[in-house]
Amino acid sequence: MDEFSLVVFKILVVLFSIVIHEVSHGLMAYSLGDNTAKHAGRLTLNPLPHLDLFGSILLPFLTYSLGGFIFGYAKPVPYNPLYLRDQKFGPAKVGFAGPLSNILIALIFGLMLRFMPTFLQASILPELFSFIVLINLVLAIFNLLPVPPLDGHWLFLSIIPDRLYSFRNFYLRYGLVLFVLVLFFVLPLIFPLVFSLFRLIVG
Repeated sequence: MDEFSLVVFKILVVLFSIVIHEVSHGLMAYSLGDNTAKHAGRLTLNPLPHLDLFGSILLPFLTYSLGGFIFGYAKPVPYNPLYLRDQKFGPAKVGFAGPLSNILIALIFGLMLRFMPTFLQASILPELFSFIVLINLVLAIFNLLPVPPLDGHWLFLSIIPDRLYSFRNFYLRYGLVLFVLVLFFVLPLIFPLVFSLFRLIVG
């Protein structure tokens, strides 16, 4: 596989990993009674309805060209928490569904890599599978960070007592500031965890 084909493959892996992540949010919301994502045509693995011109196409090429890594995002799948049957933990379940899908993908391809027959180990497959595992672990762990708009903030909100409404308001109001701080100071710290989990899965 030449360099260009490898880059295209990696961008497609990122794209479909993000699409599966978003569809998982919609499927969980649908299972809990919310039809918003279905009516919007977003419960599909067809990437076209999920594409964001900048986040899904330009940003991956830009980050690879400038930094040698691939990063991107898709349009968030819409859902209405007011329609969920589980009002207390429903949003947390919807939020966790996305990272869980990435963890499952990482486990599937990681175990395939771990138990790959010897005659395939000299092929391009180990490199391709390794990238699939790594990018999905990054997506899962990054999105589980408890800051808006990441999925982890829904998990965090579900365990905050209602009496701490002033803290909830502060937390949501300044979520963007927290997110920027996370990008600069916390994001670099997740990579040792990602590589530790990678080694744990693939052996």
